[in-house]
Amino acid sequence: MSVPQNPAPERQLIDRFGRVHNNLRISVTDRCNARCFYCMPADNVPFMPRDELLSFEEIERVVRIGTTLGIDRVRLTGGEPLVRRELHRLVERLVRVPGIVDIGLTTNGVLLGEQAQQLKDAGLKRLNISLDALDPVIFQRVTRRDSYDKVIEGIAAARAAGFSPIKLNAVSVKGLTEDQILPFAELARETDTEVRFIEFMPLDADNQWGRDKVLFAHEIIPILQAEFGPLEPVPSANPNAPANDFRFADGKGKIGMIASVSQPFCSTCNRFRVTAEGRLRNCLFSLEETDIRGLLRNGEADAEIADAMVSCITAKTEGHQINSVQFVQPDRPMSSIGG
Repeated sequence: MSVPQNPAPERQLIDRFGRVHNNLRISVTDRCNARCFYCMPADNVPFMPRDELLSFEEIERVVRIGTTLGIDRVRLTGGEPLVRRELHRLVERLVRVPGIVDIGLTTNGVLLGEQAQQLKDAGLKRLNISLDALDPVIFQRVTRRDSYDKVIEGIAAARAAGFSPIKLNAVSVKGLTEDQILPFAELARETDTEVRFIEFMPLDADNQWGRDKVLFAHEIIPILQAEFGPLEPVPSANPNAPANDFRFADGKGKIGMIASVSQPFCSTCNRFRVTAEGRLRNCLFSLEETDIRGLLRNGEADAEIADAMVSCITAKTEGHQINSVQFVQPDRPMSSIGG
């Protein structure tokens, strides 16, 4: 379906370093049906009361206000977004917002088998599935759940629903996922799957992250080349994309590297976030947040909420400083922030 376009916004979300922000990531829940160690605690997770989460109506309003400031892309995240009931209804709402040209979703795939067709019919354009291992044993070590078969079923359902390419996000952890690199590459070469290896980032709930646990992109590439030959860089159509993409020289398949630790892409970042309870974050690693749920529920005008968005982006720092002694890990784990 065609999407009506907004006129050029009078104001844009531009930070002090000239970065224009048009990509909004919205967490719809902090709940999840997995317990990946790099994202959340194994037990006794203190989830937010449901009435503290933004409603679909509130999320739609935030997006509508965002489009007046240049937002044209939205990605739904969690927690695990598919545990939020009737999520396809939210997609239907957002598709109808004038100015939104792209809606994506990041999921662990456990519930995708039941919802893939609904999401496609609702207008979801892009789908990223988090899958860190193709070995069920390693999968269980990462997720602390026995749901590997459900994820594989979900991927098949997404393909059957017409999502293509299927994008898989695989967090790379030293001492754990090295043996998964070649199987993932084979999958990318044999199917329409695009695998993106993501360097393990310091957002784990247990604060156990260390550089010695990061399987870096520059360590993954030689493993692939030794098995399959040269990798050729693929120029990106999107200068703000976080992944460096490569294709195999024989033309079979494509993979990506998201080197968040070793090669930060902060200088081209165009994204900001709304947490499930309605707090704006201008960076995944931000130590400050802006409460817009209070503005929404206190009856403030759209202009006040737009001002809050502008102020949030204006305060954005130059980068996340993971590689600096000044780096401070956020108190909130990834599941609470929104991936």
